[in-house]
Amino acid sequence: MEHVSNDSGWRGSQEGWLEAAYESLLEGGVDSVKILPLAKRLNLSRTSFYWFFKDREELLAALIGRWRDKNTGNIVKQSEAYAESLAEAMLNVFDCWLNKDLFDSKFEFAVRSWALQSEDILNEVQQADHVRLEALKRMFIRFGHSEITADVRARTTYLVQIGYISMQTREDIATRMRRIPEYIAIYTGQVPERRELDRFFARHGYKPEAGG
Repeated sequence: MEHVSNDSGWRGSQEGWLEAAYESLLEGGVDSVKILPLAKRLNLSRTSFYWFFKDREELLAALIGRWRDKNTGNIVKQSEAYAESLAEAMLNVFDCWLNKDLFDSKFEFAVRSWALQSEDILNEVQQADHVRLEALKRMFIRFGHSEITADVRARTTYLVQIGYISMQTREDIATRMRRIPEYIAIYTGQVPERRELDRFFARHGYKPEAGG
């Protein structure tokens, strides 16, 4: 949705305002997501905002919708993607942790920080956690695990990654990739096949060292 005013020119777009809100959330937390600073960031008038959103609350709701659709939606999608083995299915999920287009870790951290200030956002986060864990649990069940084993393995997989995000852990790509086969083995009880790892490395543009 875009608007051009007859009297004052370009009013921006809904996606432009939402992107500015996203950037502000990542940089300064939810308290920095306010209409006037966003207008200044976009070099637009404050009144332009109201062509696209009723108020700040509607903008914040749109931000949460964007987070939910991207981060939760893609974990569910990747957990359901075709795989010949459980190890390969887990590698599909691991795509989320390495591809910002699938899962935005900085966005996740910002929303979880926001949840510390808002019971409504905390409820959103808890609901997202439930949906993601259930998706991972169904993945394990699909490959023959019992309900309780699938639940524990799903929690192990997911809570470690949330720990990475919450601790703002930084690893170089080579270190991360070296650890992934061991993570897969621990989470699934299966050692990934070389061909499965090669496909995974290739789609992330990583070339392991000879003998690695």
